[in-house]
Amino acid sequence: MQGPDELYTLLDRLGIEYEYAEHPAAPTIAIAKQFWVGTNSKHCKNLFFRNHKGNQHYLVLLDCDCDMDIHAIEKQLHQGKLSFASPERMMKYLGVTPGSVTPFGLINDKEHHVHVFLDKNLKQYDRISFHPCINTASLAIARADLVKFLDYMGNPYEWMEVY
Repeated sequence: MQGPDELYTLLDRLGIEYEYAEHPAAPTIAIAKQFWVGTNSKHCKNLFFRNHKGNQHYLVLLDCDCDMDIHAIEKQLHQGKLSFASPERMMKYLGVTPGSVTPFGLINDKEHHVHVFLDKNLKQYDRISFHPCINTASLAIARADLVKFLDYMGNPYEWMEVY
């Protein structure tokens, strides 16, 4: 599995500038918010789901202040009944542990199995941030660079309307 060091190398190779902020472990948004004071980016809540059959996996990137429940997400994604993916599935497809889910984990999804859904509300922010495959740091990047990263990774992705 590739981790933060490989991620930083890839971001550098793609010409994606990032602002690195180290902090204590922040496995939840509630904990992480206390470390984000003074940063110049919108932070994201990243949720990893599987479908009922367990043969499809979805990474959902939301504004961290969004309080959307799983049933609302199911209706929005039109992918049937969803449940949170297990720690084993997180490791298998994203190379991360619970509390560290991030789109940067797509560096470990060589078969492009994970489908990504992005909250359209994130389009209003110039910079957004995510964990770099570990929850003891955050990386802020330009929103356009997230799209560049996703295009490079090759995973299917789409923007969705969050209500």
